[in-house]
Amino acid sequence: MKQQNLKTWFKSGSPWVWFTGGGVSIAVIMTIGLLALIAVRGLAHFWPADVLEADYRIPGQEVRVLAGELVEAEEVPRARLAASGLPVDAAGGEFMTRELLKVGNRELYGADFSWVVGEWLENPRTPADLVVIERREWGNFYGYLLGVKESGRLVAEGEAAWAELQQRIERVAELHAQLARLEKKDIGRINHGLERLRLKTRALELDGALDAAAQADLAAERAQWDAKYRELEGRLVALQQEFNRDSMLVRTTDGREQEISLGKVVRAYQPNAMASFDKLGFYFAKLWEFVSDEPREANTEGGIFPAIFGTVLMTLIMAAIVTPFGVIAAVYLREYARQGPLTRVIRIAVNNLAGVPAIVYGVFGLGFFVYVLGGSIDRLFFPEAAPAPTFGTPGLMWASLTLAILTLPVVIVATEEGLARIPRALREGSLALGATKAETLWKVVIPMASPAMMTGLILAVARAAGEVAPLMLVGVVKLAPSLPLDGNYPYLHLDQKIMHLGFHIYDVGFQSPNVEAARPLVYATALLLVLVIALLNMSAVYIRNRLREKYKALEH
Repeated sequence: MKQQNLKTWFKSGSPWVWFTGGGVSIAVIMTIGLLALIAVRGLAHFWPADVLEADYRIPGQEVRVLAGELVEAEEVPRARLAASGLPVDAAGGEFMTRELLKVGNRELYGADFSWVVGEWLENPRTPADLVVIERREWGNFYGYLLGVKESGRLVAEGEAAWAELQQRIERVAELHAQLARLEKKDIGRINHGLERLRLKTRALELDGALDAAAQADLAAERAQWDAKYRELEGRLVALQQEFNRDSMLVRTTDGREQEISLGKVVRAYQPNAMASFDKLGFYFAKLWEFVSDEPREANTEGGIFPAIFGTVLMTLIMAAIVTPFGVIAAVYLREYARQGPLTRVIRIAVNNLAGVPAIVYGVFGLGFFVYVLGGSIDRLFFPEAAPAPTFGTPGLMWASLTLAILTLPVVIVATEEGLARIPRALREGSLALGATKAETLWKVVIPMASPAMMTGLILAVARAAGEVAPLMLVGVVKLAPSLPLDGNYPYLHLDQKIMHLGFHIYDVGFQSPNVEAARPLVYATALLLVLVIALLNMSAVYIRNRLREKYKALEH
């Protein structure tokens, strides 16, 4: 009886429902767990951790005073420490604790991080007046504030120095923003105008039209640009002098004194003296800096806004290119092409293209788009720029086109499936009412298939936004802080190289000279890439659902 019930249960299909549901549940749990791991590892990096100060007593050596943030700790065999040359007592236990401290002060110690033996750290303490100085170069500095100087003159010391330092750091931050606007926007516009003037002069030379009148006009225009530059140069020099006016005197925990220009300081804070609310405010300020600022220190400090901007802009251009071509191809294959062996071969080829490795598309983009198409565009339209390439070099346009070719099969297949689901009666009814085939397609078939088109676009965006391998060949670079969209004509610079979140993860994780500093940024950037892709997909899903609701009545 039980065996009969078991056979009936299996024949009903219930076990496969449970197996499928269990598999989906496991996949969801694993996905959530992975995202949680990435979030914890990445977002914890921005929290202002307490700075530990302790006496480090290595057997047989003088006691040193160390200060730093505890990054991680692990148990290692004594034999392993002894093999590395440390004076470890073999008579102790089998394991000892090894701790990784972020000690900063790279110009003094040679490295930002140092491994120490936990058992040799004595008298651990967290002094409230211990200062962490985040710098634009050379990483963090850990020490004690002695005084503040203005143009080499001491203006504050002792307890009054901290408040004075914070005011002057705010002043330097405002000056830094002014310098950035002056150098990138104002002087950048002048440099752009001078370069266009140079290319215009060269074009006239090639055309044989550089006569006396043209030279006079060019000289007058150049004189205007030069006058503007001299004016801005004076402002730049004055700002730089104000920017580098102040400095601070600091002392390390081992007694060495140093003077640091405030022009190199981003912020200074005392984490051991900060309340929880203050740390929370600091945390969100660091998060905002991460998503809105430019990178520095070999991409291990600062923000990743250029990479975010490049990823989103390239994906949007790719979507604008692949959607019309994919839809046109699908409409032709489904509505116009004769359904025969040739059409079946084309469909098989389209399906197979979806499985081609991404790096192959990168090689194709480099060989055809960059060298052949880009080189031809340079010869035809930009001869005055030779031998420097304009479009004959990797850039935003070729990266977007390469991704469009890569994702084209996905859009074609999804659109074809949507067209196939539209009842034939709707087509015949439209034709019976006097509409032409083109009008039927444009006003009935394509609007009803638009949700399927959006599904193809969603899949295309999800794949393209995370691709890295082909982009390394056709336009993505390690550092490109200037954005491809600015106020200089033609405003959108399709020939410019860009940064990308996926490549940024690869570069920071595997090419960084400071591995320990880069590791948490890999997690944070990966989380941000997932969020960017999710935001783009949710926007497309929202549009698709609106279209689906709009045409649901016609389907029934």
